[in-house]
Amino acid sequence: MYCDQCEQVRHQQACDQSPGACGKDEDVHAAQQLLLYGLKGMAAYAHHARRLGYHDPEVAAFMEEALFATMTNVNFDLDTLLELCLRCGRMNLRVMGLLDRAHVETFGAPEPATVREGTEAGPGILVSGHDLLDLWQLLRQVEGTDIRVYTHGEMLPAHMYPRLHQHPNLAGHYGGAWHEQKREFRDFPGPILVTTNCVVPPTSRYAERLFTTRATAVSEARRIPEDGDFAELIDTARRCAPCEQALEGESTVGFHHSVLLQHAETLLDAYQQGQISQFYLIGGCDGAHKSRDYFRDYAAATPADSFVLTLGCGKFRIRDQELGTHLGFPRLLDMGQCNDAYSAVQVATALAEALDCSVNELPLTLVISWFEQKAVAVLLTLLSLDVRGITLGPNPPAFLSDNLFRILQERYDLRLAGEQPRPAEA
Repeated sequence: MYCDQCEQVRHQQACDQSPGACGKDEDVHAAQQLLLYGLKGMAAYAHHARRLGYHDPEVAAFMEEALFATMTNVNFDLDTLLELCLRCGRMNLRVMGLLDRAHVETFGAPEPATVREGTEAGPGILVSGHDLLDLWQLLRQVEGTDIRVYTHGEMLPAHMYPRLHQHPNLAGHYGGAWHEQKREFRDFPGPILVTTNCVVPPTSRYAERLFTTRATAVSEARRIPEDGDFAELIDTARRCAPCEQALEGESTVGFHHSVLLQHAETLLDAYQQGQISQFYLIGGCDGAHKSRDYFRDYAAATPADSFVLTLGCGKFRIRDQELGTHLGFPRLLDMGQCNDAYSAVQVATALAEALDCSVNELPLTLVISWFEQKAVAVLLTLLSLDVRGITLGPNPPAFLSDNLFRILQERYDLRLAGEQPRPAEA
């Protein structure tokens, strides 16, 4: 499990003895852990897609094979395991593409949307996590009432889908990243629904108002029935104190790959004319540790003629910055959830094709925060596409052996945050 205080992984060994006692050296054990973490992240995306009616038998077959390869006495070959890790990355891209199609076909073609931040007066429900279907089902069940529904954390990108954004009961967004839950959930007066990771064990101040769905659970919270009946949650919203009028401004989301690619010719022309110096992708999976201010400082140092793409909960580290506009676009372009790393890949590959170069030759700098399993799956996807020069951090994944991390650094020019200069210093 991962400790967000020390940002270290405490993993269970494959047996009660050291890895070497059952024939595995440290690097083989670390490669198996890398594969397992990637599979866990991919499973989360596949689960979201399956709930929307989309699945891929080839992905399921790979997951069976890869899990089999991580059994104690099956695979002791480091090269074979690393190839499985890269296959996991390729399969994860396939899964993220499937989920992207499921979201678009279910909730409408994404478009930039203005989102009100804060709360309005009246009863409210806060929805956190990633599962857009849960949000949609809740909206349908409160339709026609005065209950307002607010997104939290990585539910923010729900507003880029017209079918969700235009629903009369979706009032706006409240709060920031998952690791602020204990303060933000305490201060929100109504019930809170957590649909997926990341859920933090609650304090007594709001435990009785916390609800979870399916695999997401903490012992102090109440569970939503498998049939998706939100009646108890809605009744709790009626009994809780109402929200106060406390609007805190607006933000813009919705720079999905389909949106940005509509403007690809304009952006390419501007780059070729010297009007755009660089594109930065700054985001990923965030945590609470002070060292993660590196990403905030990095975004603040980007030049005024550049664009900053962001996605995942890492966006909350930088989205409060006033980066302004450039060429009529916001300099900070919010692309969506962590699974919307697919959008970043689509934009990068399309630009590389248009410029007749590789992704590694693009004016694109990737500065990625790492925290948990889905971040590992996305990293493996980038490595499987032979993307090089990624700045990762603030620390290397703690389940990797020093030697295996050195191997990955040598093969893919992986760099650690904190060891790399910020744009103004480069």
